[in-house]
Amino acid sequence: MKKIAIYIMRLGLSIIYGILKLFPTRENKVLFLSRQSNELTQDFQDTQKLLLEKRPDAEIVTLCHRLEGEKSGGLTAFAVSTLKSMYHMAASSVCVLDAYWPAVSILNHKKSLTVIQMWHALGKIKQSGYQTLGRESGRSAETARLMKMHENYDYIIAGGKAWNLYYCLSFNTTEDKLVNCGLPRIDHLLNTAEASRAKVMAAYPEFKDKTVVLYAPTFRRNIELHWEELADRLTKEGNIALIVKGHPNQQLSTENPAVYTCPEFKAVDLLSACDYLVTDYSAIAIEGAVLERPTYYFVYDYEEYREKNGMNIDLFETMPGCVFRNAEDLAEAIVRGEYNYKALEDYRAKYLPENLGTSTEQIVKLITDNMKK
Repeated sequence: MKKIAIYIMRLGLSIIYGILKLFPTRENKVLFLSRQSNELTQDFQDTQKLLLEKRPDAEIVTLCHRLEGEKSGGLTAFAVSTLKSMYHMAASSVCVLDAYWPAVSILNHKKSLTVIQMWHALGKIKQSGYQTLGRESGRSAETARLMKMHENYDYIIAGGKAWNLYYCLSFNTTEDKLVNCGLPRIDHLLNTAEASRAKVMAAYPEFKDKTVVLYAPTFRRNIELHWEELADRLTKEGNIALIVKGHPNQQLSTENPAVYTCPEFKAVDLLSACDYLVTDYSAIAIEGAVLERPTYYFVYDYEEYREKNGMNIDLFETMPGCVFRNAEDLAEAIVRGEYNYKALEDYRAKYLPENLGTSTEQIVKLITDNMKK
């Protein structure tokens, strides 16, 4: 039944899109599609700003629609966003997206349309996409095939070249489509680090005399969370301020009054203010590496996560001395200030893209090169 419904949906969208494609392509029109946020993401914001500087005549259209959360509006609301995206794709010369958008992959586009997948992470620490088909934390192989998951991309923005194999496996693509320039957030992190730190310290002056620890874990599907033991242990230390920032799809809550959530700041903006970052399988570790933040990995569910989702790198081998299964051992390492800075240095050299600070410029050049003259 599900299979028939998808085929009917695809047929209906194809008929509508076929009519929309009769309208002419506008050479200066660029469409941005996001399922990561209901608002303009920092990556899109910075890209659009520079794009308008390079091409003041650019006609930019943005559609942001998260499928998760209270403001998603459900499938009906996303169906409306899908139809809107089809209308704009039919007349655009370039489409930039930051996640899987069904209409992009399902439909047959004009040859005049260039599709750029600006994936929302700086690397592929954990497995995703085609790597996780059939797993408990992934999608079914049949659904991926019917929905043509991650098809129709002309370019995929990637991080450092060491991740290339995993981008290819995740997107079921070839390396020639990868552009190893990283995301605009790298430039944002480098350019705003000092200002961001000043804002955080002004909002929380008590941080100035303490060791600030930011805990920012990844999203876990079908896996129980067990992080409060670490929070309880760290907040017992009078000289430590613990900030907890959950994944957008999985907010964290605690009854511990000593835990800070800093709701006015995003996790990426708190990186510049923390002394230590604690994460697990999240790509925020790569963002932390951009700012050379000492990063610990709290992987209390390492075996379970590898089985249900999968990992592309062995954290214990990649970051020796920085990975902990036990909250007590991790807390003691933070209190003592023990850290393997050589491991962080090697990580930066291997997994960050070259020419840091030029990501936005390289992406905008890719867009303008593909806008019809």
